[in-house]
Amino acid sequence: MTSDLKLLGEVLSRSHPAKDRAELAHTAAGIAGLVAIIQHDRGDHPDAARWFATAEKAARESGDRRLTAWVLARHAMVPLNYGAPHAAARLAAKARREAGRKPTAAALAAAVTARSLAAIGDQASATKAVADVRTMGERLDGPDSADTWNGYPLQKHHVHLSQAYTLLGDTAAVYAAQETALVLTGSPSVMTRALLEMDTAACLRIDGDPSAAADAAAGVFARLPDSYRTGLVRSRAVDLQNQLTGRHREVLANAIE
Repeated sequence: MTSDLKLLGEVLSRSHPAKDRAELAHTAAGIAGLVAIIQHDRGDHPDAARWFATAEKAARESGDRRLTAWVLARHAMVPLNYGAPHAAARLAAKARREAGRKPTAAALAAAVTARSLAAIGDQASATKAVADVRTMGERLDGPDSADTWNGYPLQKHHVHLSQAYTLLGDTAAVYAAQETALVLTGSPSVMTRALLEMDTAACLRIDGDPSAAADAAAGVFARLPDSYRTGLVRSRAVDLQNQLTGRHREVLANAIE
């Protein structure tokens, strides 16, 4: 990606016909967005935010509103997953406005909106956004529902629902979403499964069993390869740790040190 971006930078520094420049900007937005997603998953959220800002600028220059909405929705996941849900809700709202009727971007933006609103405690608006994303996500087909970086397949849909329902405290809905997500997870995705298991641990706390919650989350961490013990999974574990007290908090804290 570094060599591709360097080449794109050199090419974009020269004059081009408008159509060619828009196509180059579209390519630059896609690559910058992928770099941003990788940095987000690794836990380097300041760098992820910078790459998303670059991707948004390129997407707007390309004139592709669907791509711009996708970048904004993915960007919203940075503050959402790293402790700034109000900022996430603002970015997600921008993404929904930009998406308009573009199916994939609209579904992703609605999913991030639902999670953001649930995280700030706006249950009524979050519940409405969940209904929106269920309606949109379950109607997608063809390329819109492809399992690609910018697609919105049913597997991703149910992973988003798992987190949204966890934040809303609806544990029965969480378990139903997780069951479907796991059936649709064809490959042994380490991060996806770890995030779903962290949602399960959070639900155990919500259902009144903090001991099981701490043990479950600690067990997730114990099974993770070293390269996954920072970043997104750790952030989710720290969120749960902050909701625990006493010995249970200590159990999880020791696991994620």
